[in-house]
Amino acid sequence: MAIALRASDDGMDAPAAVLYGCALFNSRESTGLRVNKKSILAVCVSGAIALAGCGESTRNADDVRDAPMIKIDGSSTVFPIAEAVAEEFQRAGNKVRVTVGLSGTGGGFKKLCRGEIDIANASRPILTEEMEKCRAAGIGYLELPVAFDAITVVVHPSNTWVTTLTIDDLKKMWEPAAQGTVLTWNQVRPEWPETRLMLFGPGADSGTFDYFTEAVAHKAKASRGDYTASEDDNVLVQGVENNKNALGYFGYAYYSAHTDKMRAVPIEAPSGAVAPSIETVVDGTYTPLSRPLFIYVSDRSIQRPEVQSFVEYYLQEGSGYVSEVGFISLPESATQTALKHLQERRVGTVFGGVPEVGVTIEDVLGREAKL
Repeated sequence: MAIALRASDDGMDAPAAVLYGCALFNSRESTGLRVNKKSILAVCVSGAIALAGCGESTRNADDVRDAPMIKIDGSSTVFPIAEAVAEEFQRAGNKVRVTVGLSGTGGGFKKLCRGEIDIANASRPILTEEMEKCRAAGIGYLELPVAFDAITVVVHPSNTWVTTLTIDDLKKMWEPAAQGTVLTWNQVRPEWPETRLMLFGPGADSGTFDYFTEAVAHKAKASRGDYTASEDDNVLVQGVENNKNALGYFGYAYYSAHTDKMRAVPIEAPSGAVAPSIETVVDGTYTPLSRPLFIYVSDRSIQRPEVQSFVEYYLQEGSGYVSEVGFISLPESATQTALKHLQERRVGTVFGGVPEVGVTIEDVLGREAKL
């Protein structure tokens, strides 16, 4: 015997239809089949529950699909912070979808100025040419610091000869003139071995690349090109982990998550060699490779309630996630100032399109923003 049912019959949903059909089946005499009616009933109830769950999952999926979306893209350094905040914001019951992409700081600014995203993650301030593109498109932005970072220079654990590095050492390795000429370690310091120097660093769209080249070569984007480059810091981490002659640089969080597979090199300063750490960034001794990290929020997007709520959550709750993923949280006073700038819709940048090395958060927040 076959019973055909439609979930829409008599206004029944699918689980109710299943139970109704089972009741019909159970109430009739069946011929030619030996059926355990209790088993049939148990299967029917289980099926109804499963269908009810499917219905709930479908409704949840529909809710997610129909929810407003917040689009974030940009810096690979800021990515772990944005991803953690986005996950917790959604987990807190906010009916919104938050997507976080990874295209490098420069890539994020391009998308922001084209109106393709709501928030750009940035590991350096916006530059003049990016400001001009946003201005031409009629798009303003709120510049909000979210954390501090230490650009960390790392080597493979089996490297026994590099104990410290000077900025001049780094310049010898990375300046444009080094391309095709500085190929072995002993060309940097003669007491180091004559083994191949394998370099791993961010690509040209990376804010870390811009900041590092400004700090080391004293000109943003001034770098040799014959090295393994990637906007994805995980690729750089793997390169250093798997090559005993490697040297690389990236954000502190990526180092702190892999301390057993690489070694951070202290940078020599007038007061002595200083290793990257939360303490040396906070006290200002890890210089010039410590820097602020930002989000840039479209002035169009911030008019939407879900974006306003997300950015408020980011600033108010983000410090816990910042330290959780290995970065340095802002002091409470800086967080309150950033929230004030958000509420006042303070549009523009305090850097004027020019990269700066060695600035403090307090200095950044005390300046007047300009478009």
